[in-house]
Amino acid sequence: MAKTIQVRVDDSLKDSTDLLFSSLGLDTSTAIRMFLVASIEANGIPFAVMHRTDRDSAIREAINHRKSGGEFLTAEQSLRNMQAAINIL
Repeated sequence: MAKTIQVRVDDSLKDSTDLLFSSLGLDTSTAIRMFLVASIEANGIPFAVMHRTDRDSAIREAINHRKSGGEFLTAEQSLRNMQAAINIL
């Protein structure tokens, strides 16, 4: 026996997801079923759920660092530092 799940969403969200899933050859109901199956397989939400404030604050900090004249390491400098840290171990 199948059960029905009803979810209210904004018209714009529904229209956008219908277009997206249609472009993938799916309807929205199938995409939601896929999410539910993936949740069972992952034993949780099948993607990272997190606050973006840490990343956003790190980006703002880097921008402020650069604006105040701070410099960043080049790729070569970073690699040398990593190699030096490995050699210490």
